[in-house]
Amino acid sequence: MSPSFSSPGGPLSPHLATGDSIRDKCIEMLAAALRTDNDYREFGANCEGMAAEIEDHILQTTDMKYKNRVRSRISNLKDPKNPGLRKNVLAGSIELRRIATMSAEEMASDELKQLRNVLTQEAIREHQMAKTGGTTTDLLQCGKCKKKNCTYNQVHTCVRAKQRTGLIGL
Repeated sequence: MSPSFSSPGGPLSPHLATGDSIRDKCIEMLAAALRTDNDYREFGANCEGMAAEIEDHILQTTDMKYKNRVRSRISNLKDPKNPGLRKNVLAGSIELRRIATMSAEEMASDELKQLRNVLTQEAIREHQMAKTGGTTTDLLQCGKCKKKNCTYNQVHTCVRAKQRTGLIGL
């Protein structure tokens, strides 16, 4: 095995140990996540060194959420549906400082990002008022021009679990 490869598992190398058992365990788990599917061999990456740097950046940029942020990185790096994230980290396309601060949306796979985009667009379309038509009536008086020959659209909204229906003049 080449010296640039990290060890296949086990205790953390003494030169990377922080002296804090929680931090050391987090580094070990991050290194194991980077070694998922043995991708690291393709890139000749030192997973323990990379994990130690990621953990250090997480520690510097996180307050009370340290463990949650580490767990999030581990699960995203190990995710079989998102091998691109791990490969980009191993290849250096994503800086280690950056992976430490990325949001869940940023770490998501391209497939999940596309699905979120589609769902967002559908939600926007469902909540937008129709651009065509409306109902023409002379029963209601326009609030702006005070005429009775107006076109209205009915709008349905939910505010604090109370459904409301109103008319909007066009």
